Amino acid sequence: MSNAFKLINPKFVPPLDPGFRPAVLANRAFVNEVRESGAGVPLVLGLERSDGSLSRYETVVFPEGHPRADANLRYVERLVKFLLWQRGGWKVYVGGPKSVGAYIAQCYAPDGSRAFDYHFMGEDVYEKTFTVVSCDAEAVPPGKETTQPLGRHLEGCRIGFDLGASDRKVSAVVDGEAVYSEEVVWEPRKNTDPSYHYDEIMKAIQTAASKMERVDAIGGSSAGVYINDRPMIASLFRGVPKDKFDRVRNLFLRIREEMGVPLNVVNDGEVTALAGSMSLEDNGVLGIALGSSEAGGYVTMDGNITGWLNELAFCPVDYSDEAPADEWSGDRGVGALYFSQQCVFRLAPRAGIDLPAGVTDAEKLKAVQEKLEAGHDGALNIWRSMGYYMGYAIAHYADFYELKHVLILGRCTSGRGGDLILEGAKEVLNAEFPHIAASVNIQLPDEKSRRVGQSIAAASLPALP
Repeated sequence: MSNAFKLINPKFVPPLDPGFRPAVLANRAFVNEVRESGAGVPLVLGLERSDGSLSRYETVVFPEGHPRADANLRYVERLVKFLLWQRGGWKVYVGGPKSVGAYIAQCYAPDGSRAFDYHFMGEDVYEKTFTVVSCDAEAVPPGKETTQPLGRHLEGCRIGFDLGASDRKVSAVVDGEAVYSEEVVWEPRKNTDPSYHYDEIMKAIQTAASKMERVDAIGGSSAGVYINDRPMIASLFRGVPKDKFDRVRNLFLRIREEMGVPLNVVNDGEVTALAGSMSLEDNGVLGIALGSSEAGGYVTMDGNITGWLNELAFCPVDYSDEAPADEWSGDRGVGALYFSQQCVFRLAPRAGIDLPAGVTDAEKLKAVQEKLEAGHDGALNIWRSMGYYMGYAIAHYADFYELKHVLILGRCTSGRGGDLILEGAKEVLNAEFPHIAASVNIQLPDEKSRRVGQSIAAASLPALP
C-alpha cells in the first residue's frame, strides 16, 4: 500500500530473525519523509500521571488530507505505546490532526486493539479511567516533570534483595560491603497464594539477617510497577487472583512493620540504573537487565530518578507484522521478547536447540548457555541476534532518553553471552548511528558487580532515621 507506514530493512540482520524491522529505522525514515515533503505539521503528545506530572513529546506528521496521511496512524500509535510504558500515564493528549486523535482513542479504548494498555494504565496502575484527549497541538498542557534522589545510603547493617521470576537474590551489607549473598531458585509466577511470596521473601530476609549483628534497613528491587513501596501490578504476582491482590499490594508494608526498620522497594530497573550510576560514579545512566524479562531503569543527568515507569519490556522495538506477540499484553515486537530468556527460548528452535522439558526456566536458560560456552553454532547465533537487536534498540532508546552510559546486565549476559551482545550492539551503532556510538558508553559490569551489585544498590535505598 503506497499510503502505509514504511518499514526499513536493517543493515545488520539478526542471523535467526530475518524479518526483524527496527522501530528506530521506521520512525526516523517517517520523520525525514515528513520534513522533506515540506508539508509537515506539529504533533504533540502529553502523558499525565496521577501526581499531576506531565510528559510531552513533540514530533511532526503529515497534515489532514495529505496523500501520505494514513502513515501517521501507525507511527503515532507505536509512539504512544512506547511513551506509555516508558513514562506512564492515565490521560493522553494527542495534539495534532483530528484523524490521529480519533485513531488513538479507538485503539486505546475498552474494546480497542490496545485494550490491555487501557485497563493496565487506567485501573491497575493509576486507579483512574484511562482517557484520550484529542486536541490542537497548542492545547496540550506544558510539561511538568519531577525527579527525586534514590538510594546511595550505605552506612550500617542493611539487607538488599532482588526478586526475579526465576530466582531471588539477597545480600547482607555492612557499610557498603556485601558480607553474605545467596541466590535461590523459586517460581513466583506459578503460585496463586500470596502466602508463598511472603514466606519466600521473609526466608531470604531472615537468612541475610542471621549473618549480621543487627538489621538497620531493608531495600528491595522487583519487576513491576511500584508506587510508595506497593506493587500496583507485577509479573511476579501474575498468578495471584484479583480478589487476593490486596494482600500483595500491602505485602512489603507488612514486612516493614514486622521487621521494625525502614524498608523500601522499587522497580528492579531503577535499581539496575542506580547500581550502574554508583559503580561508574557518573549519571545519565540507562540500565538494561536481561533476565526472565527485560528490566529498564534510568538515572538522570543530575543523578536522580524520574516518576516514569521505564517498563522497557513492553515498549515496541520491532515493527514487523510477523513479530512475536507477548503472552501478557498481546502486543507484538515488545522488548521482553528480544532482551530476556524469553528471547533465548523463542530463538532456540530456529537454532536447532531442543529445550529440556520438565525443568525450571532458569535451568532451560542454563542448558542453552552451556551450549554457548561450548561453541555451538546455533547458540552463538542466538546471542549474535540479541546483539543486533540491542544495537537498534539503544539507538531507539536514545530518542527518548538523554544518555551518557548504557549498562547491560542480567542472567542472559553471563559468560560469553554478554560479550556477544555488546559486540553486536557496538557493530550496529558504529555503522548506522555513529553519533550515538561516539557519545554513549555501552558496557557490561564486571562479574562481581553482575552478581551482587543489584542487591547492594537495593540495600542502599532506605535512609536511616
